[in-house]
Order: sequence, then C-alpha cells, then structure tokens
Amino acid sequence: MRLNGQVFRSRAVTAPGDVLTFTQGKAVRVVRMLAPGTRRGPAPEAQGLYDDLAPPQPLVPEPGEPQPVAGGRPTGKARRDFDAGRPSWLE
Repeated sequence: MRLNGQVFRSRAVTAPGDVLTFTQGKAVRVVRMLAPGTRRGPAPEAQGLYDDLAPPQPLVPEPGEPQPVAGGRPTGKARRDFDAGRPSWLE
C-alpha cells in the first residue's frame, strides 16, 4: 500500500486529501480520502468518504480463465436428455 506516494504497512489515514494506492484482486485502486470515518457503517456511507481516481476496469476475463455459464447447474432431466443423445459406442 502507498499513502501519498510513500510505502507503508500500518498507519492511520485521517487527513482529508490523502491519496491511497493499493491492489484489490488483480486491479490497482487509487482513492482520495474526502473525510475520515467516525464509525464502522454500511458500504454506501463508506463510499461517500472517498473518490475513486482509478479508471474503471473492463469486465473482460483474461484468456484461460473459466467463463461464467448462464443457467447454473443442470437439472436431472437435462442430464438424462444429454445422456440419451450420446452415441452408445462412447460407453
């Protein structure tokens, strides 16, 4: 993590205008603090305390990553229909 360009491990972020740079998953986030939080609260309240300075990342998965499939898990009937369409020489 970086606070105003300086690497740190543990430090309180209390000043409005502080810029935090950190990784979140595979993305790098850059946020500017608008105000310190007074309590641990809901996400919409926390999102009002900072500005996101990093451009939004495209939702394109990298090659080789599993692709989400619409419909979820197949039903038993779908499995029976699939098995019925398979040639018998595969068994």
